[in-house]
Amino acid sequence: MSKTIAFIGLGIMGLPMAKNLVSAGFDVRGFNRSPEKAQALAEAGGQAAGTIAEAVDGAEVIITMVPDSPDVEDVLTREDGILAHAAAGATWIDFSTIRPDVAKGLAEQAKAKGLKALDAPVSGGEPGAVDGVLSIMVGGDQADFDAAAEVFAAVGKTIVLVGPSGSGQTVKAANQLIVAGNIGLLAEAVVFLEAYGVETTSALQVLGGGLAGSKVLEQKGQKMLDRSFEPGFRLALHHKDMGIVTAAAREAGVAIPLGSSVAQLVAATVQQGNGGLDHSGLFTVVEQLSGKK
Repeated sequence: MSKTIAFIGLGIMGLPMAKNLVSAGFDVRGFNRSPEKAQALAEAGGQAAGTIAEAVDGAEVIITMVPDSPDVEDVLTREDGILAHAAAGATWIDFSTIRPDVAKGLAEQAKAKGLKALDAPVSGGEPGAVDGVLSIMVGGDQADFDAAAEVFAAVGKTIVLVGPSGSGQTVKAANQLIVAGNIGLLAEAVVFLEAYGVETTSALQVLGGGLAGSKVLEQKGQKMLDRSFEPGFRLALHHKDMGIVTAAAREAGVAIPLGSSVAQLVAATVQQGNGGLDHSGLFTVVEQLSGKK
């Protein structure tokens, strides 16, 4: 396998994804605003690039994994960015979670420069990134999607083309809507169970075996019981994502009453200074509302 991959954005998700690409046999050049992250990739067998231009020079695949729409736009269009230095014919895969309309517009700019563009946001959090089992929802052309199959297989398990450019981001917005709602209801259930003195670990075990079971309960329930909110996916980012889905729903003329409510709970948690917590830290504001903290 000889593909050279430029990986821009080596955060909580990006670094383990880049390491998995190295393990799969790709030649990976990483760039991150914090150089120590690129050095960590180099120690795992990749290469550290000092600039975006250096990272993308000659790369057949260019990957971005950065926090928000303006960040993707910046690394793509800046003077030393992707569009100015990528080779024509390269594939650009954006694993970031951004606005669907922005994804579509940036894909058009990339295609005008001769790049193949795929928006491919992921779900599964840090554990999924580390284990290489992320769910990946992809927007773009079938041929470009098929050509990138080996790259996707190195970082994900459930990989689905869901439509043209921007579609991946639309599906990811729906994903974040469902996840936030599940986290909010799980937090309410834990507060409810504790109020009655139930043995909560056993309660969550039996709930997980029935229709109430979910990946959220499986991965976030114990964090709530332990009040341990080290970030796998930060609340500040989920706050950003809820802004994406509420805005997109308004544009589509779709009502999301439960989603709007949980979006406000997420916003309140962030405004209390807890944006750096894992999104299961939504529990803190739900607990406060019942006067239990």
